[in-house]
Amino acid sequence: MAETEAPRPRQRPIVRLGIFLISHSFSFSVVCCTAGVLALLLLPILAKNTYISENALMPGSANPMLSNQDVLEANRFVKDLIALNSKPRGSGIESQRLIAQYMKDLGAEVNYHKFHPQITQFHPLQFFSSPDSGTVERNISCSFHGVNTVGITRAPRGDGKEAIVLVTPYNSQKIKQAEALSLGTAYSVFSLLSRVTWLAKDIIWLVSDSQHGEYAAVSAWLRDYHIPMFTRLHTVNAETCPDINYLYDVRDNSVTGRKIYDGFKRAGTMAAALVIKVVDRSETFDDNLNIYAEASNGQMPNLDLINIVNYLAVHRQGFRVKVEKLWSLLDSKWLKNLGELFESVGQVVSSINPQWKFGIPAADYTEGIATLASSLYNQALGVPTGPHGAFRDYQVDAITLELSPRASVDKIIRQNDFLLRGGRLIEGVILSVNNLLEKFHQSFFLYLLTSPGKFVSVGVYMIAFALLVAPLPMVAASLYADAINLNSSQNNEKTVADEPGTALRSLKWVNAAKKVFVVHLWGSVVSLLPYFICQIPNRSPTVSFIIWFLLSVLSFFIMFLILASPFSHAKESQLHLREWAILKSVTMSATFIGLCLMSVINFSTAELGGLLLVPMCLMAQPMRRDIRVGSLSTLSRLAYNLVFCLIGFPPVTFVLLKGAFEGFNSINVGDFWCWVESLWAWSSATYLYIGMVHLPCWVLCIHILFHHC
Repeated sequence: MAETEAPRPRQRPIVRLGIFLISHSFSFSVVCCTAGVLALLLLPILAKNTYISENALMPGSANPMLSNQDVLEANRFVKDLIALNSKPRGSGIESQRLIAQYMKDLGAEVNYHKFHPQITQFHPLQFFSSPDSGTVERNISCSFHGVNTVGITRAPRGDGKEAIVLVTPYNSQKIKQAEALSLGTAYSVFSLLSRVTWLAKDIIWLVSDSQHGEYAAVSAWLRDYHIPMFTRLHTVNAETCPDINYLYDVRDNSVTGRKIYDGFKRAGTMAAALVIKVVDRSETFDDNLNIYAEASNGQMPNLDLINIVNYLAVHRQGFRVKVEKLWSLLDSKWLKNLGELFESVGQVVSSINPQWKFGIPAADYTEGIATLASSLYNQALGVPTGPHGAFRDYQVDAITLELSPRASVDKIIRQNDFLLRGGRLIEGVILSVNNLLEKFHQSFFLYLLTSPGKFVSVGVYMIAFALLVAPLPMVAASLYADAINLNSSQNNEKTVADEPGTALRSLKWVNAAKKVFVVHLWGSVVSLLPYFICQIPNRSPTVSFIIWFLLSVLSFFIMFLILASPFSHAKESQLHLREWAILKSVTMSATFIGLCLMSVINFSTAELGGLLLVPMCLMAQPMRRDIRVGSLSTLSRLAYNLVFCLIGFPPVTFVLLKGAFEGFNSINVGDFWCWVESLWAWSSATYLYIGMVHLPCWVLCIHILFHHC
């Protein structure tokens, strides 16, 4: 009896689903890309109201203790600061002496912190080094330095292991009215906290000298705070910097017994930090509070910190809280029409079932999109939006609070009211943070803001990214399967004498992988070229960009010659008919991996990069095929590929974005170099993404577009 044929094993459902999606990759790509873009546009509608996760914060649970007497003392402090501007010389040192004197009178521990600005020079390993590990220039002139004034109030109920930091940037050479008000606001709070008995965390008041930049002063202090320092300011550069000696010589004239410490004073681990700034623009309606939270590489503080500030400012002190938005989008007609469409859909959904809450007013949607776009843009740049970003590099939650009065504060009554409300806001935030028994951990660290009171969590906005990049592996698998099937059918028609050609065709995926690897290796070389360009003296941004472009092209041709070995470039008759498809398959796989890795580091960069790369990779096909067919669809695809490849080139993308927001009249060739220079100065991972993911993918798509098939 003949043996029965063994039954074939039944495929698992997940395998059958994968085969189905691969076989219908085109439809899958259209659906997923459309759904990804739609999900991104729906984020303002899907945003949830903010809430305080940590119960121990209890914002607004106690009445404010800041009194009018504290405000009067702060006003006297502001007047003394403004009066220093009338002195012809030495206003910088006089202001530091005055601030230190006021701190000493409150019983605080005071010390000066001298720092030199760091050199913003590219270094290949700075992206993988510790925060602020750049080089400080040696033998720098004594005039090119800054001096921070630091006061520390010890908590009567604390053990010195935790601290809260208040930061007030100011220009020591000429103090403006707004800077004096920010110092007065911080002083009123610092004066109150030096007397209260409920304080459980030390208070550090850092008056940062921002004449060389707000961020530079704060980051220099943080660097020395976390790194042991064995020298004293009074003895450093004693002969070359007589101003520093004068700063200390006058301390003995103080009527108080407490002296300024000659070293670097520290407190405990920082629980949170608040940067207080007052701007002198007059608002139309209420006193405004602008919150800036973005740090380097898209890092955000714990959402609870923003929530307690928003709650206290709105419900206790009557401020109008705002977050940054792209104002150009507020006047966009298509965005308003889209908002009206979603509003109509929401009304229809509510009429079907009132419990289904979908849709928001068109005005709120437009403002939400503008705020979301600003949040995505700032996080994608990877550049901090204020000096608070220096704290996030040390895992300290920090934000910048920018207060702007409703009208001029020249009148004493208006100034007193502004100082009282601003001081009570800071007092309430410090009181809430003081209640914490551990660091912020309950709420979100990964989120996007659509308004001060609404946010989109990571579990929602990652859906849009996942839908956007999902077609890449499916289309890559489909292209590879089609190429392998075509290769197998060709092999069945060949004779045994054609074994060398068959073996060569079977290794086409190795050649494609080799090309992709070499192009990405070239991208790494391009990313390192600025290190050598920075060694050229007296170079302008335009010259630097041109040199960078020429060296990149030269290195590409050198890589191409290395790649063009006899094995990898055989005769045209030996080439696989679908070699471009295998190359596209490997390119899409590498792009998918690069975007997914970047989404872990900085989601916003990956999302914006995916909006450019995914359509480019999906539509890339050889031009000769489209021209040979000559139909309307193929010619349209050809035009689409040419336009998208032009837009996808990083310098062109930068020019278009800058022109859209600032106008094309102010664009210069060297602007792209300046922008890239700012990225590596801030150790932004976006720089690595551009050089090692985006640029190689663009080059490979161009190679596929001009492929000889």
